[in-house]
Amino acid sequence: MPAKSLRTIGPERLLYLREEELDQAVDLFFLASRRFWRTAENALTARNLGPAHYRALAAIRRMEPPPSVTQLRERLGVRKQSLARVLDGLERAGLVAKHADARDARQRKLVLTEAGRIAERDASAALRERLAQAFRTIGDQSVPGALALLEALTEEKP
Repeated sequence: MPAKSLRTIGPERLLYLREEELDQAVDLFFLASRRFWRTAENALTARNLGPAHYRALAAIRRMEPPPSVTQLRERLGVRKQSLARVLDGLERAGLVAKHADARDARQRKLVLTEAGRIAERDASAALRERLAQAFRTIGDQSVPGALALLEALTEEKP
């Protein structure tokens, strides 16, 4: 059966995949995503949080200096209303606080509270351990390819 998908890899290398192989990859991708988030489920559901809450907490922790709401929205690539709902929940739970920016009082900087740092740390630890297990399974020689695949999936394509 001829390949139904053709992708250029590097300057002259081509990758041929059958439709069935691509369908299998799609199924595996969604199953992996569900199971990956289940890894952090205990740390998240104990605090009535979901993946969107975790993504916000993790992004706030990793961004220096503390981000504004707009900067966080841009980093996460989410709609304003969706982020507002998530941040409202995190503020009500005492996990995130908004502080006026010293240079521009109209800007609100987001910081994790102590409880927010603990929640993010617990969920991140579970997710890092799950990834470490998966990387050990595929072997260190495959890690760069796995990371390259994930990075390629993050690229915006029309």
